[in-house]
Amino acid sequence: MSVIVAIDQGTTSSRAIVFDAHGRALRVAQREFKQHYPRPGWVEHDPDEIWAAQLAVLAEAAAAPECQGGIRAIGITNQRETALLWDRATGEPVCRAIVWQDRRTSKRCTELRSRGHAERIRSLTGLEIDAYFSASKLEWMLNNTPGARDRAGKGELCFGTVDAWLVYKLTSGAVHATDPTNAGRTMLFDINTMAWSDELLGLFAVPREVLPTLVPSSGVIAEAAIDPVKGVPIAGIAGDQQAAMFGQACFEPGLVKNTYGTGCFALMHTGGEPKPSNNRLVATPLAVPPDTAPEYALEASVFVGGAVVQWLRDGLGLINESAEVEALAATVEDNGGVYLVPAFSGLGAPYWDQDARGLICGLTRGSTAGHIARAAIESIAFQVADAVDAISSDAGRRLPELRVDGGASANETLMQFQADLLGVPVVRPAEVETTAWGAACLAGLGVGLWKGRKTLASQWKVDRRFEPQMSEAERAERREAWFCAVRRTGSDITTGNF
Repeated sequence: MSVIVAIDQGTTSSRAIVFDAHGRALRVAQREFKQHYPRPGWVEHDPDEIWAAQLAVLAEAAAAPECQGGIRAIGITNQRETALLWDRATGEPVCRAIVWQDRRTSKRCTELRSRGHAERIRSLTGLEIDAYFSASKLEWMLNNTPGARDRAGKGELCFGTVDAWLVYKLTSGAVHATDPTNAGRTMLFDINTMAWSDELLGLFAVPREVLPTLVPSSGVIAEAAIDPVKGVPIAGIAGDQQAAMFGQACFEPGLVKNTYGTGCFALMHTGGEPKPSNNRLVATPLAVPPDTAPEYALEASVFVGGAVVQWLRDGLGLINESAEVEALAATVEDNGGVYLVPAFSGLGAPYWDQDARGLICGLTRGSTAGHIARAAIESIAFQVADAVDAISSDAGRRLPELRVDGGASANETLMQFQADLLGVPVVRPAEVETTAWGAACLAGLGVGLWKGRKTLASQWKVDRRFEPQMSEAERAERREAWFCAVRRTGSDITTGNF
């Protein structure tokens, strides 16, 4: 049996998933790793902890009986904008990774906007100037790590997003590479020419010597040089949201998916040209098969999705396990007028307000933990509804359906409420591990296991369609109450129509 192992390196855990040629997940290994919060607004990971967790689950997956007939290829998908810097010769990190949620460079981003760089950066990269993306993080590392800038200029250091770090470690330092889906999130990459931008490298004072080589998202990049996968080709790389688009078979312009992970990310396929947005959405390269022209998506990024449930668990202690949140929310009939806006790292699309902060409003003496849990779940759906509305506005039409995936898509309460807020069906596939499956698909295409996207599209199956049940009047009332709560975070929004 030919199997593909997908490495799925996320914000809070590392996973390895074994897939067969029919898209069935045969084995899943997962390990969480520590989140570091050294100062308010700062979020860091230890690169060595990421690698240790990833190597452990990779070894567990490779030892499974399903892999004993041979592993055909490895595909990698990863949290995207998190920035790492390490010694090229030894592989030792020179500092902790700065996570995509980190806000330490917000003032620098405000300065760049005030100096009039926003439109030029948007035209080159498709991105909004925000601390979310990698360039200001790398600039901070080079300026604040002793000796880093000098060493980077001499070619002694490697910069990369998590995919580049994993490729480097899997090849024992022989290969330093990234693909366009990850490069396109750095704010150093020109999505029109699909190349690193000298103009942006100059703006952020980043020496070219520190950058990874650009490679296609699908195709053999190198062979792994470490046990237990020594000699197995690494044949696919994609940032997590582009991998999910591929796994959801969103291969045609107009198709939209949303992934419910630590954050939430709605993407619409826009075809072979980057599409400008009137609603502050970002344009981003998509992962494509070998020898395929570039394709793009409009993306709306929500910074805090499932992370709000983790906050209920770790910050407030309302639940012991994340899975308990649905039962707690079910102890009440509705949110009791309670709204929670989880702007812990500012607000992403379509607001892009890095100064907004989270709040809970509408509390009364009768409010309970159940109301807060329900408001937390609903906050995910409200943010996704805002994102999808912005996408619909840019597309000039109402979307026929929303394809969903990610851990929280298993939450029946959330999925029904999402359909109610949008007024369109929410479609959950039979295989919700679409991010890892997308990485496996790219790797399989890269080694010739499949011949094209039509075969993969035929394997996409529906588990359940959630049909909207809420009246238009109630939907409008609930959305307006949410917009009122968002305004109280300090965000200057004047409409919910985007």
